Amino acid sequence: MAAFFNISAALNFFLVTFSIFSFNPSRARERISPHESTIVLGLTRSSTILPTPKATSSSYSSVKKLLDLQDMMEPLREIGDGYLISLNVGNPSQTIQVYMDTGSDLTWVPCGNLTFNCIDCDDNKNRNIMASFSPFSSSSSIRDSCSSIFCIDIHSSDNSYDPCTVAGCSLVTLLKSTCYRPCPSFAYTYGEGVVSGILTRDTLRVHASSPAGAFREIPKFCFGCIGTTYREPIGIAGFGKGPLSLPSQLGFLQKGFSYCFLSFKFANDPNISSPLIVGDQAISSKEHMQFTPMLKCPVYPNFYYIGLEAISVSNITSTEVPLSLREFDSLGNGGMLIDSGTTYTHLPKPLYTNLLTVLQSMTTYPRATETEMRSGFDLCYRIPCPKNNTLEDDLPSITFHLLNNVTLALPQGNSFYAMAAPVNYTVVKCLLFQSMDDNVYGPAGIFGSFQQQNMEVVYDLEKERIGFQPTDCALAAASQGLRKV
Repeated sequence: MAAFFNISAALNFFLVTFSIFSFNPSRARERISPHESTIVLGLTRSSTILPTPKATSSSYSSVKKLLDLQDMMEPLREIGDGYLISLNVGNPSQTIQVYMDTGSDLTWVPCGNLTFNCIDCDDNKNRNIMASFSPFSSSSSIRDSCSSIFCIDIHSSDNSYDPCTVAGCSLVTLLKSTCYRPCPSFAYTYGEGVVSGILTRDTLRVHASSPAGAFREIPKFCFGCIGTTYREPIGIAGFGKGPLSLPSQLGFLQKGFSYCFLSFKFANDPNISSPLIVGDQAISSKEHMQFTPMLKCPVYPNFYYIGLEAISVSNITSTEVPLSLREFDSLGNGGMLIDSGTTYTHLPKPLYTNLLTVLQSMTTYPRATETEMRSGFDLCYRIPCPKNNTLEDDLPSITFHLLNNVTLALPQGNSFYAMAAPVNYTVVKCLLFQSMDDNVYGPAGIFGSFQQQNMEVVYDLEKERIGFQPTDCALAAASQGLRKV
């Protein structure tokens, strides 16, 4: 059982590291409400100059034990601003719900039922659904070593010996690879959000795709045990391509994963979940889908980028997009990040403004300016619904044209969304797109989870491509046994 850090010491460390780490686009994740916008970014990744200390055998044990792992299938719960995956960690198993996030690597959970402290999270509506992990209640919980590949990665050091040096190892023991001190505490940034904690190893249980209801155990899975956060009340399961990510540790980076996000109307419905499939089943027999290549960012290779060539509105007006949405500059800026941890799609400001102009020219409904002011969205309309039915309207449709001649027509409801139930046979619908902040480094645009609803999205990591297929995700959930009747 690991010796976990004192909360006051963690808070002091958190405050110091928060003032040190700089703005960086290596982890673009965003959770946006109508009242706030937060671009979330991470620590700088630097090249290693000196030889790497010998990694402990446990660094690779999880991957070795998973060479024969079959596919896994996990349900995702829709909560309005994202999709939660349940992590079953420890012995005995503790269930912690965290965001499924393709825009970051680290998997972390809140630690300490009484000592977990989230700063500036009082107004977060999801705070009350969060459970904390108790390492003291798990017989298999241990602290990661300073020489592990995960410790070196989380500290982003210019020198691979640095984590062990911070932990108090002497140069003699470093050179001999005989120092086995615990990995020092870390801070991991998400732009305006920061988390502080320690790397921990414990048993992770995942659902096998077959037989139904079966679990598989992953010993010594590495994750962040977080004691203090700033504006990050719920944990995260990182699905990026770095060593710390969940697919990487489970040995699935040469295969892939897929998901089918339920629409907003199923938010907080306990009787249905979105299917997440990891492994061969996620990518096999998918040649009928449209695939666009994953763009390779030379500076930030751990995340998933696609190239946007044009946007058309109601298949009539086509808007060209800047080259930055399909190319990278020398600093790694550019491309369109596909990110399950960002709620709404973000476009460069000139393109976003042009899209608003085109949509306004094609829409005759009266504007709902008071809703725009209250919600923060830029384009809202009052739409008559004589039968108080909000399902049908003639608002303009939006289609993305991606590299490799992929035409992605956004399903109905993925552009304009009803902000409330009809009142006096009128409903207000708003465009749920937003513009990128000015002077933001990183991706030129972000393809958010709301626009991915009712769409099967396949990450074929072996062939380095992403596939799209409009799908009724409620039916897909039922076919996977994820809908209770």
